[in-house]
Amino acid sequence: MIKNFVIISHIDHGKSTLADRFLEITKTIQKRNKQTRVLDSMDLEMEKGITIKMKPVRMKYKNTILNLIDTPGHIDFSYEVSRSLAAVDGAILLVDATKGVQAQTIANLELAKNEGLTIIPAVNKIDAPLANVAEVKKEIADILGIKEDQVLGISARTGENVEKLLKRVIQEVKEAKQENKKPFRALIFDSVYDSFLGIIAYVKVEEGEINAFDKISFINSKFSSTAKEVGVFKPELQKKDNLKAGEIGYIATGIKDPEKVKIGDTITKQGLNLKPLAGYNPILPKIFISLYPADQTDFEVLKEALQKLTLNDSSLFFIPQTYQVLGRGFLCGFLGNLHAEITIERLKREYGIELVIGAPQVKYKGITGKGEEINILNPTIWQDNFKEVLEPWANLKLIISQKYLGNVFELLKDTAGKHIESKPFSKERYLIEYEIPLREIIGNFYDNLLNITQGYASMTYTEIGYFKADLVKLEILINKEKEEAFSKIIPKSKAYDEARKLTKKLKEVLPAQLFNLAIQGKIGGKVIARETVSATRKDVTAPLYGGDITRKKKLLEKQKKSKSKLQAKARVNVPADVFLKVFGS
Repeated sequence: MIKNFVIISHIDHGKSTLADRFLEITKTIQKRNKQTRVLDSMDLEMEKGITIKMKPVRMKYKNTILNLIDTPGHIDFSYEVSRSLAAVDGAILLVDATKGVQAQTIANLELAKNEGLTIIPAVNKIDAPLANVAEVKKEIADILGIKEDQVLGISARTGENVEKLLKRVIQEVKEAKQENKKPFRALIFDSVYDSFLGIIAYVKVEEGEINAFDKISFINSKFSSTAKEVGVFKPELQKKDNLKAGEIGYIATGIKDPEKVKIGDTITKQGLNLKPLAGYNPILPKIFISLYPADQTDFEVLKEALQKLTLNDSSLFFIPQTYQVLGRGFLCGFLGNLHAEITIERLKREYGIELVIGAPQVKYKGITGKGEEINILNPTIWQDNFKEVLEPWANLKLIISQKYLGNVFELLKDTAGKHIESKPFSKERYLIEYEIPLREIIGNFYDNLLNITQGYASMTYTEIGYFKADLVKLEILINKEKEEAFSKIIPKSKAYDEARKLTKKLKEVLPAQLFNLAIQGKIGGKVIARETVSATRKDVTAPLYGGDITRKKKLLEKQKKSKSKLQAKARVNVPADVFLKVFGS
């Protein structure tokens, strides 16, 4: 009997700790080998205390095989959650007894319901001094429409009631279908790169069985190979002779080209003419950031690194782009700020690439006079004669403590958003719903929200469509030459303030030249902000003796004319560290 399930919850509600207890109870890991957060193996996961990548593991309890996929809890990794849910039949909904239901908890729960999964609710950290078990059980019961006594209280830290929870999974989650007599088909839900085995596809076997060294085909990519190795996750890779229907495991493809193995594709055996399994809806990036290698000789290294990261992060988007001042790089698309931060940090750590990082931007749409719609992924695509410009809006939900209501409404008042409703969510907590331009969320909004609520806030959002916007392109000129890398698309109402801010920042970080260096912010043909970096000055009168004022004036006038000629001809090279200082601020 096979049961496939996930744990879904908000960040830091104990998901990975609960997975550790399951591994101990099922004796999947030995206590002498035990480490905390076994399934969070990435350095960044251990440092940040969050799950970034889904992790599958196979356990056995008595006569039941249990395949668990540990999923991320942050909104930026919701696509990881959605892929996990499509590979299983049940979900443990885990909620922290000290924090209660959070906005992302509700969002992930909706994903699980849409997949038709069996939901098993549990309240974690019942042993914590600040635990409010009864209140949190009521919150969960209300959103699921069940009785409070159906919500199990546990402590993943101590192990209290964890075995009871595991038994509920076995009793309530439906058994995976084991249609072994049908032709082999397996869905790829993740993949990683191995220098020896090539691309290792993580699969849910829907039908039939696969043996090591069988000839395989990828239905959508139309590529063929040989299964060099098949096996399961214990949680490390463990070889098996074969994989059968209902199992979650891996197939080592031997393929080295990341373009040939795609998440959502169907693997079958060569010679079979089968239809692909229902894959995953392509995920669309929400923010776009330009990445350039600080050393242009690392361009190919960066390209290869991005290709490998997309193997197990199909939500990462990238296309080549070039700026004269920065050279060759990539415009990358991410699901949010944390997704971008994690990806950039992985590029630095795992591939040793120093990067110049542009400012984040959402995707706008420009409508031309002929009615043509143009996607504006970065400012270079902007046209001053667009008939109209559209921007993405989102439905934003916040759950906050009642005592911070005033602070949160002050924060929201400074956005271009529209209040939809506010209502009590539970004792002393409120649910606030807003419709808001996505550009308002991708900056420092979440950090500001946590600051004004002392960390007691959660948020989630979903895009609701594109709406007309009054936007302009802010251009920056350095010594009258346009530096496209500093261009930004911004609301017209904020153009002056943003131009002043950016020109002042550039004045602080640009190195002085032999002439006065003009920095201008321009909208259309109009300069709306200007700063000047004073020239470095050589005392040309130093060799003179006495008080010959006429001679001094001649020398100074000659110096002035020389600098004017130099200024007219010079092309200012902006050092890479200037971009780091401007975009990193």
